[in-house]
Amino acid sequence: MAEPGSPPADVLARGRASYRRGAWRDAFAELSAADREQPLGPADLESLATSAYLLCRDDAAHRALERAEVLHVEAGDAAGAARCGFWIGIGLLSVGASAQAGGWFARASRLLDRADADCVERGYLKVPGLLTGDDLDAVFLDAAVTAEIGEQFRDADLVAFALHVQGRVRIRQGLVAQGMALLDEAMVAVLAGELSSPLFTGLIYCQVVGACEEVFEVRRAREWTDALVRWCGSQPQMLNFTGICLVHRAGCLQLSGAWPAALDEAQRASRRFAPGEPGVGAARYRQGEIHRLRGELAAAEDAYREACERGWQPQPGLALLRLAQGRADAAAAAIRRALGETTDRWERARLLPAYVEIMLAVGAVPDAHTGCRELGDIAAVHGQIMLTAMAAQALGAVTLAEGDARAALIALREACQHWQEVDAPYELAQVRALVGLACRDLGDDDSAGWELVAARDGFHRLGAAPDVARLDALIAAKPRRGPGGLTPRELQVLRLVAAGWSNRAIAEQLVLSERTVDRHVSNILAKLDVPSRTAAAAHAYAQNLVG
Repeated sequence: MAEPGSPPADVLARGRASYRRGAWRDAFAELSAADREQPLGPADLESLATSAYLLCRDDAAHRALERAEVLHVEAGDAAGAARCGFWIGIGLLSVGASAQAGGWFARASRLLDRADADCVERGYLKVPGLLTGDDLDAVFLDAAVTAEIGEQFRDADLVAFALHVQGRVRIRQGLVAQGMALLDEAMVAVLAGELSSPLFTGLIYCQVVGACEEVFEVRRAREWTDALVRWCGSQPQMLNFTGICLVHRAGCLQLSGAWPAALDEAQRASRRFAPGEPGVGAARYRQGEIHRLRGELAAAEDAYREACERGWQPQPGLALLRLAQGRADAAAAAIRRALGETTDRWERARLLPAYVEIMLAVGAVPDAHTGCRELGDIAAVHGQIMLTAMAAQALGAVTLAEGDARAALIALREACQHWQEVDAPYELAQVRALVGLACRDLGDDDSAGWELVAARDGFHRLGAAPDVARLDALIAAKPRRGPGGLTPRELQVLRLVAAGWSNRAIAEQLVLSERTVDRHVSNILAKLDVPSRTAAAAHAYAQNLVG
């Protein structure tokens, strides 16, 4: 702030200097002080407005831009007035005031038309349509035109924004590789410091990271999140963008197994968002996820509830919490409802692993198989390593439940490899536990023990208390096998086969799919080394297995 008696020119000079170095709180205070001494000109008012936006003081930003717009109009600067109108409209769009925003965009366009101005601001006025358009092909073409205008006037901000829009469109059209290439190109200019507007810089950062997370591009998400963290860290006085930056970082830390740090970042994010911002819901959901994994179920419940209250979808975390609480029916109802009302392929891919897990937990193996197949189809089309890992893990779990431990191991080994490649220790421990159970089903007790202990140690390092307890119980339990190495379920199926039941009848009786029963029967014949169901039945009677 200015010293008592300081001339306004000194305060203004300090405000301009603070703005140039990204000290937004100082710039806002100093430019505001200078404005009180003597009304600012339009350029300084625009700087004041930008500083206010970056401090989440939208009302102050709007007031400064409205004044700047009037001064530009009075000076006959239609382009400057249109630029101010554009930013006012963008600010109004961000809070859902679309009618008012549309009025400002129309006013800006009319000013340019009346002045017959050929300027970059005509490109800026295409941005609202890029943000709100539903016709993806039309939006892509409009973005290309916008980029051309930016290139014509050498405006790196507009070019980068248009490229990132094209990238997001291609992703929504299912052309993920093309979309990612366009996002990468947009980020080149951002990382090189070519953009002049911190508002466009922050917006593109957040949109690109969000897009990567949406389509499970985990490596890119980590890379761009690290860059976003550095950018935010270079401007410690900035409030805007920092909340969502912390949410993205918390997600990356959670996946990497740094749960205490992830929880700290998510809690910091909650404090950074302005009251009422939907980002608070994202931060609270992330907190709920970490609390759930650590067994802090009451804290998880509170976090998921607040996330829902803030407009954030609490699934699949809430359904998995219900499962952890022993409320399997509630978990199944919740995840079925969430999946049933979701049509977006990426959102379905986010829900499907939990759906498979919960369906297996309640014994609905056919439903789990259906979910597993859909997840595999999505992964086969798009091929991101994280998606492939999720699909392989689900396939291994379902195949194991269907009684084919050998086939399950093939899928589970693939999942292990992929989770290792993306450095996801929790998911890796989950898969190793399944590998241990598959080895146990095959009678390889040494390998089973080693895998289960490795999984238990992985969970212990993370602080995943419920999983540690579950693995302790599995390790302590001795494998139960009947004659010929049959598992308890196989003995159950054998008795029904010996009683003359068909596979369909056995499936209905045991609430299994016919495919699962077929697999059990095949395993029984192989383990008993008999050629037919009749021979298996005879063996059962000979060994007094029919009770």
